[in-house]
Amino acid sequence: MCFSPQADLVGGVVVGAIGIDSLRHVDHRRQLPLAALPLLFATHQLVEAVLWQNLRTGSMAAASRPALWTYLVIAFSLPLVIPLVMAVSEPDRARRRPMVVLVVLGGAVTALLLSALSRPFEVAAVGHHISYRVHYPFSTAVTGLYVVATCGAVLLSSSRILRLFGVINLVAVTGLAFLSADGLISLWCAWAAVTTVVINVHLRRSGEESRQSSATPVMG
Repeated sequence: MCFSPQADLVGGVVVGAIGIDSLRHVDHRRQLPLAALPLLFATHQLVEAVLWQNLRTGSMAAASRPALWTYLVIAFSLPLVIPLVMAVSEPDRARRRPMVVLVVLGGAVTALLLSALSRPFEVAAVGHHISYRVHYPFSTAVTGLYVVATCGAVLLSSSRILRLFGVINLVAVTGLAFLSADGLISLWCAWAAVTTVVINVHLRRSGEESRQSSATPVMG
């Protein structure tokens, strides 16, 4: 992922297929936003494939701006979207309460990041990733809160599989921030897209457990 337009294209198609399959395994309407999350990441990667191609051909003109804005709006909305999705899909009320706090926190982070798009920013292909340089105040603190909102809500899940998804992404985003601050948006979003396979596994197992529970005869 993120190494070329071809990699983003293939990744987007594969993650999109995972998203479609995830929707097939929804057994309660509260799971719908969670099942649709891979489709959001798939769209994200497909949009970046367009940006890669334009950067390589040197044609980042006005026609490319919608793709660039779409990519950044999705990336900057994740601190709000992910905790909101987790809160809606979480069946345990006690676990939902701290998730709601993260929804508010993530909403504030998203609002700050989106407002930064009103100022000039730069985008360039750097090695094997795309660098998005968007300037906003207190960048280190905001990046930390971005991670808290996106990964924290998943770590609060009652599902052990989804908590694994949160741990994997927390480790990944920490490592990527250390390796490449400029490439963090591109690299971590690609990694998060790949790990949405965990969401698919969660929904499959949840569906199987639900069917087994309904098939279990009542004794007495």
